[in-house]
Amino acid sequence: MISHPSRHCTVELQALPSRIGQVRRIVSAQLRYWHMDSLIDRAALGVTELLTNVHLHARPDKTCTVEIELLLDRLTVSVRDRDPRLPVVDDADPLATCGRGLSMVAAMSESWGARPDGDAGKVVWFTLPTAAVPAAPLTAPPASARPPRRLVEEVPAAAFAEVEHAVDLGRPQPAPARSAVPG
Repeated sequence: MISHPSRHCTVELQALPSRIGQVRRIVSAQLRYWHMDSLIDRAALGVTELLTNVHLHARPDKTCTVEIELLLDRLTVSVRDRDPRLPVVDDADPLATCGRGLSMVAAMSESWGARPDGDAGKVVWFTLPTAAVPAAPLTAPPASARPPRRLVEEVPAAAFAEVEHAVDLGRPQPAPARSAVPG
């Protein structure tokens, strides 16, 4: 039997709104590094919801640890805090603006749960499958879906000669200035 080592990433933090965004970016970057880009959106959503619960509900403080572990067939994201009270899934009113976090985690994950962590806290976790869904075989689109063929017009060589005279090809031309900021 071949043993595949797991990969771990652990972040300790205070679950404050500014730090939650940082951890979401750390998780996304780590998954990119592990070439698990297809899991980024769901993992970022799930960790955001779990950290928001720590921010809103954990006592006595907001200190927590986020751990992501990549095994061969699954990614596990867990949040450990110092509040021993286990979370409760609410049936949120359709017009409520909060109370759906754990329901979203349950909906987007393969599995999730919470367990006591000794006398000093709990761990809330979720898993995502890493196995890629087999892609449909590549086939050519039906002929009716292809754009009609266009004939390429012949362009006389004289047209290119006119451009050559407009730009002095003997001297290097300065490149136009470009901004590194998109948009």
